[in-house]
Amino acid sequence: MKKEHKAMMKARRRNIALQVAYDGTAYAGFQRQTPPIVAVQNVLEEKLETIFGDTIELAAAGRTDAGVHAYGQVVNFFTDGTIPTDRIARAVNSLLPDDIAVKAAWEADREFSARHSATSKTYLYRIQTGETPNPMTARYAWYIRRPLDIVAMQSALDRIVGTHDFSAFRASGGAPMSPVRTMYEATIGEERDGLLACRIHGSGFLYHMVRNVIGTIANVGLGVLTVDDFERILASRDRQQASATAPARGLYLLAVRYDGAKHRSTSSLDLC
Repeated sequence: MKKEHKAMMKARRRNIALQVAYDGTAYAGFQRQTPPIVAVQNVLEEKLETIFGDTIELAAAGRTDAGVHAYGQVVNFFTDGTIPTDRIARAVNSLLPDDIAVKAAWEADREFSARHSATSKTYLYRIQTGETPNPMTARYAWYIRRPLDIVAMQSALDRIVGTHDFSAFRASGGAPMSPVRTMYEATIGEERDGLLACRIHGSGFLYHMVRNVIGTIANVGLGVLTVDDFERILASRDRQQASATAPARGLYLLAVRYDGAKHRSTSSLDLC
């Protein structure tokens, strides 16, 4: 948001925060795009403007890429609109397409920013396995036909817990920032028959970091790499050492955590 726009928006009376879920298949990511390209933000801002009666500029916890989904995206915006928070979700959802939904709305304090106030995020990645593809998960999981060694994949994931330089899993093209991040938890297991779910909770993530980690642990699961290879790749800080980026369709922004009494954590909300 431009500085002059930010000043104008913050002069408004209310700071509203929303938890948003979406199927990212049809969109060019979350961040606003120039038409005819359509992103989730384009659609959401348009419908919010109808409800609130003024211009809306959203700040978002994460700029998910094209094809990436969300259960727990968080956005905030400033408005002079008077609609009560307990009516916002129903009002906006009546206008939104079926692949975007507002799950919750609350009044945030003046300084709350969905992006800058976040203290940690959790991403989910799903992998569909089996001899034949599952059409029901084709848009929502990465299909790998060959069996995967989940024990070895978990052992590799254990290596990223803690504070590390994640340059080896950082794609080019992202915003300049420190590659050092802290991962609090990284787990993988079978969600249901043949469908694996990997959850990674960390202080923050680099551009394509989760998908690059997943691409590399998949090769551990296939036996192409060992757990020691994975540890060596992490220590190398060299993106060329890691595996190819996993497809966007398996990735979900699951939850965003905020500290403070007026900064609500989406981990306590309905994520499914």
